[in-house]
Amino acid sequence: MSASKTTGMAVSRRQFLLGSAAIGGSVVLPGMMNRVWAAGSDAPEKKEIRVGFIPLTDCASVVMATIKGFDKKYGITIIPSKEANWATVRDKLLSGELDAAHILYGQLYGLQMGLSGPQSNMAALMTINQNGQGITLANQLRDAGITDLAQLQKYVAASPAGTYTFAQTFPTGTHAMWLYYWLASAGIHPLNDIRTVVVPPPQMVMNLKIGNMVGYCVGEPWNQRAISDGLGFTAATSQDIWPDHPEKVLGTRADWVKANPNSARALTAAVLEASRWIDASDDNRRETAGVLAGRAYINTKEETIVGRMLGEYQNGLGKSWKDPHAMRFYRDGTVNYPYLSDGMWFLTQHKRWGMLTADPDYLAVARQVNRIDIYRQAAAAVGNIPLPDSDMRSSVLMDGRRWDGSDPSGYAASFSVKK
Repeated sequence: MSASKTTGMAVSRRQFLLGSAAIGGSVVLPGMMNRVWAAGSDAPEKKEIRVGFIPLTDCASVVMATIKGFDKKYGITIIPSKEANWATVRDKLLSGELDAAHILYGQLYGLQMGLSGPQSNMAALMTINQNGQGITLANQLRDAGITDLAQLQKYVAASPAGTYTFAQTFPTGTHAMWLYYWLASAGIHPLNDIRTVVVPPPQMVMNLKIGNMVGYCVGEPWNQRAISDGLGFTAATSQDIWPDHPEKVLGTRADWVKANPNSARALTAAVLEASRWIDASDDNRRETAGVLAGRAYINTKEETIVGRMLGEYQNGLGKSWKDPHAMRFYRDGTVNYPYLSDGMWFLTQHKRWGMLTADPDYLAVARQVNRIDIYRQAAAAVGNIPLPDSDMRSSVLMDGRRWDGSDPSGYAASFSVKK
């Protein structure tokens, strides 16, 4: 058979599979697409891809994509790069030192809007995880009789503004938004009534220990670690605030995707397949926890990670439960789709808290940032990845407000506690 005929067959097969994925929501012939994309015009432009991550449980799919060899399957080598804080992730991503990153959803949108650094057109290739963050309060509050949000509100209201300090991990990021939403739901104004500071996730527990703050919002395992070290308790999980909320994304610059579309697709496919593998069984989650505990990644005891990764929670106050909304990396395929409404929600909160002075074109921004086209191609390459019927989804948050992306300007303006 001639080379030209072989190439023609490959192209025809690729077009057929892409069409099947678009129509049916999943690929018909799993495993075939990645073989087609391994050579010829669909070969990854960049074979080695440096991906930044912060030592958090939700970096798992980036790490396991390399450990389990999913990156090699798609013709690339992922080089995980452990970073000290989210500002470093931002700087290295914008400078090109990192090709992509495990990054806070709200941080990526902040960069798109010029709120969290120089304005840069960004790209969200997929959602890495849902749920699994938390709000920790210091045991000194427990000792003062404060164990829930209602008691905290009375405590803050009885004190001069700014008396108590809370930490989050990046001003436009997810943890800031969860903390602000939680506090504001009880009438505590996060910009007026308390003081907030930025602390990198691995430094939260030590800063709590030395008394630099009385509470913080961060990802795991740093909430469980405060309990294990006898320093704090979990006052709320992020899934208490928004069940099945979006959290980290696989983010990069828009110009990187333009220059490396095949590499972007291969990277997304590798991380997506790792996500599916992690959620396939509790044994896989235990194995993942063991890997993440190592010095190269989170550098903590395995038991600090594995419990909450399995959904086995205890709050440090004697309550234990099995959380149906624990951290998920894939679930039944619903986690990873880069819904436009998810990105838009962070813009509504940036507007609520005065980071945006005017309403943007919420939908247009989300369509620019969330690369649904790349995700769909990657899902076809992996095979048997279900796709939703809509690029929007509907959720009800802790205060009973429904978010579906239909009226973002009205939603952003509807809160009584805002800047």
